[in-house]
Order: sequence, then structure tokens, then C-alpha cells
Amino acid sequence: MMNHAFFTTEISDPRFESQGIRHITVKSKNLPGRGDVSVYVPKGMEAERNLPIVTLLHGVYGSHWAWSMKAGVHLTLQAMIEAGEVQPMVLAMPSDALFEDGSGYLPHHNANYEAWIVEDVPAALIQLIPQVSGSSVQFISGLSMGGYGALRLGAKYPTQYKAFSGLSSITRFEEIESFYEPGRFQSLQQAVVRQESVLEVLLRNRHHIGPFHFDCGLTDPLIAANRELHRALDEYGIIHSYQENPGKHEWSYWEKYIRDSFLFFRENMRIVNS
Repeated sequence: MMNHAFFTTEISDPRFESQGIRHITVKSKNLPGRGDVSVYVPKGMEAERNLPIVTLLHGVYGSHWAWSMKAGVHLTLQAMIEAGEVQPMVLAMPSDALFEDGSGYLPHHNANYEAWIVEDVPAALIQLIPQVSGSSVQFISGLSMGGYGALRLGAKYPTQYKAFSGLSSITRFEEIESFYEPGRFQSLQQAVVRQESVLEVLLRNRHHIGPFHFDCGLTDPLIAANRELHRALDEYGIIHSYQENPGKHEWSYWEKYIRDSFLFFRENMRIVNS
């Protein structure tokens, strides 16, 4: 199917979908090939319009299916909606476009994985998912490398993302190397336009950023870096929410504590609507 924003778009047929998860593939000028997005629209929302969008970024090794098929995040959200803990929100779960072990969600010399998330993912949903629109409030979150992406992009695009969060986040570009296949990290170093840390992006946008939250497991190898980010933000007087929880750098942690991000977004949705 041809359209004005993407060369092609494809969306799954509802007859064959499972658990309400929809799948989108688009061809974008920002990517060297096609990009995938899994989408969850809560039950009973057929007539709704302008629902909030929560973009969830996966970590290294993963793809668009990781949040739903390894953490059951859509089931968590649905249960919270039915319990009255959060309002209905649409989940957008994109692939990072599969560069090596992870693109970092950064601009590269030959592709723009940042623009893919910030521009293309919401554009694809607005075109193909009737429950959202250009008026939908947007939030962004992610785990590990996805936390690095969400914290950077949330800070960099404050008019787009009303609040943002990160779980077990990589906080500095060079930390990605510990997750890369040995000998392959140089390909990412050479590909990116700029090697940014989360702190430098937050500082650069400190007067404009919206509310943000990040957390980390007490036995996560990234806990020291997250504590350092928390300490530095306190030192610079940047208001934020930080929490440490029992747990490791693993899916059981993210499955449990994504709830806190949804609750954080709920509180900030109230601020937007007030």
C-alpha cells in the first residue's frame, strides 16, 4: 500500500492476531530497510480516539516483540486498566531496526535510528491505528539500551514526550560495549554521529525537560552507573524520580517494575489534563 509518509505500510489482519497485539511494518527514509512496530490497543477501545501513546524501547539483542512476548507488558497494562490504576493507553513497541547487537537509538551516518523512533513510529500509529491521532499525548520508556534511548529522547524532545522513564538503563554510550559481541562494538562507534551520555543530554535540555523517572535492580551490573546519574542530577538540581528495587538485569525485573512507569505516566497525564 502506497502513502505519502512511507513508501510502504503493512499491518496485520485482525483475524489472525493474538491477545490484541497488532504488527506494523513500514519502509522509511530514516532506515536502510524496513522497520517493525508491535502495537497494543486495550480491550473495548474500538470507538475511542486520541488515546495516549506509550512507546516502549527494547534492549540489545531484542526486537519489536520483546516487551510483549518476554514481559507480557500488554497483559500488565490491561490488568492495571481493569483495576482502575491507569487510564487506557496504546503501547507502541518498535524494533531498534536491528543494527548489529543494538543501534543505540542514535543517529548514524547512514541511517537515523533516532528519527525512526521520534518521527516514524508515531506517524505509523496515527496512519494505521484509529484510536490514536496527532493530538494523542505521548510518553516513552525503555529497558537497558532502550532506557538509554528513552531517557535521551525524552529529554531531547520535551514537547513531544510529556514524561519519560528508563528501567535498568545504560547511561553512557560506552556501557553498550559490555553487551556487544566481542570485537563488534567498533562498528557502532564508527556508525554513530555522536556518542552521547544520558547526563549530557539532560543537562543540555535541563530548562525544558518534562518529568522523568528511572529505576534499577540492586544486583544489576548497571546499578553503580544509575546511582552516579542520580547523584549527578541531584548535584545539578535537576528534579527527577529515582528508585532502587530488588532484582537483576533480567526480564522478571522489567515485567514487574514497568508498572511503576505506567503509574508515573498516569500521574503526569493528570497534570496534562489539569
